[in-house]
Amino acid sequence: MNPIAEKVRQEIITAINKDQLVLPTLPEVALKVREVADDPEADIDKLTGVIGNDPALSARIIRVANSPLLRASRAIEDLRTALMRLGIQYTCNIATGLAMEQMFQATSDLVDMRMREVWSRSSEVAGISHVLCKHYTRLRPDQATLAGLVHKIGVLPILTYAEDHPALLKDSFTLDAVIDELHGPIGDMILRTWGFPEELAHIPTQHIDFSRQSPKVDYADIVTVAMLQSYLGTDSPMAKIDCSKVKAFERLGLDPDIHVTESEDLSEEMEAAMSLLL
Repeated sequence: MNPIAEKVRQEIITAINKDQLVLPTLPEVALKVREVADDPEADIDKLTGVIGNDPALSARIIRVANSPLLRASRAIEDLRTALMRLGIQYTCNIATGLAMEQMFQATSDLVDMRMREVWSRSSEVAGISHVLCKHYTRLRPDQATLAGLVHKIGVLPILTYAEDHPALLKDSFTLDAVIDELHGPIGDMILRTWGFPEELAHIPTQHIDFSRQSPKVDYADIVTVAMLQSYLGTDSPMAKIDCSKVKAFERLGLDPDIHVTESEDLSEEMEAAMSLLL
């Protein structure tokens, strides 16, 4: 890391240690939805009341319930029926992910552009994660979708920091170096602050630990493979990773040389999964 990047890294770490780095908070509707999901006494009516106060989110939840991914036999037009089809936990994860999109915005054009790029990539990884989870594991696709959406959440406070330090914002090489090194641990910190379950709380660091050992396939494995697949054919350094050395492929039972996104059997389903988040 060059001296400027190292200086910035130290400043951000110092800010973290002194609780001076402003971590993003979940949108209010996402917090309320997660409160309902964590309440053993909660029911569909209570969840309908919370989500129903947000017309835009309500419309998107209804669209999810009508998605080809769920192979619905008839169209749903009202929120309560949509939630009955999805269930409380599925709705909680999808609603959290959909509500998060508003966090990826900034006042500076440069930062706003970068944040939208992160959200776009995260949405793609989430869509691929959903399909990989459904076809290659017995884990929950809705949970895998949320894991994909939060895998780079640690970039947000770094970009917010850069917004207050114009010199860093104009030096994309240094900014990228800082993001590459710090977004993982900062992301873990954010998800712990949000009270995410243990199986998701370390996704930001675990998904880039390509030699990580695990007794069985988990959500970090799914996001690792989805992320690497999303970069295939790009000029990103991630496109040059030797996937044969990435343990996640083995645990998923996937050939490291396969291009899942080009599979005729899965590509249409992946597009449908990604469309839910756009």
